[in-house]
Amino acid sequence: MKPQISADFRQNIFQSTYIAGCVQLIAAMNPCRCGHLGDPALACSRAPRCASDYQAKVSGPLLDRIDLHVEVQAVTAADLVLPPPAEGSAEVAARVATARAVQTKRYAGSKTRTNAEVDGERLEDVAGPDEAGRQLLAQAAAAMKLSARGYTRVLRVARTIADLEGAERVGRVHVAEALSYRRRAPVN
Repeated sequence: MKPQISADFRQNIFQSTYIAGCVQLIAAMNPCRCGHLGDPALACSRAPRCASDYQAKVSGPLLDRIDLHVEVQAVTAADLVLPPPAEGSAEVAARVATARAVQTKRYAGSKTRTNAEVDGERLEDVAGPDEAGRQLLAQAAAAMKLSARGYTRVLRVARTIADLEGAERVGRVHVAEALSYRRRAPVN
């Protein structure tokens, strides 16, 4: 798992001074204590209970604040000799820079700098999906039991995905991808 979280925080120092800051957390976690869950060659003898016990150590409210959950498979020796991916790091960096420029322009004249910071009505204005996306989000919110925080985080991530594609409006495909990054139950 490779989660990421961003949040503002205030630290109370000596009962009267506050220091404000912005935090971005990027973390990695094995699927279970031994790290071999789902690997047929090194099968975990306690699966799936090992995974559920191990993953239960991270609290639900903390997990709800993590925007992106991405499972990464182990790299094999065969993977190392494959040709590089079609889109390299430089191309991805260029798309990210373009998306950040779009966000800078979108939020010019306000305290908001990125999609991660937008809230309330402004979030609905810039990240409100089309009708198909809205229906998908409503169904997923009920099925996945999304909290209000989780719902707004899905909208922010969907807006960012749309920015990376150069799309003016958030569509169903952007909402679907954003939902795919929400936390899932442990793998059996």
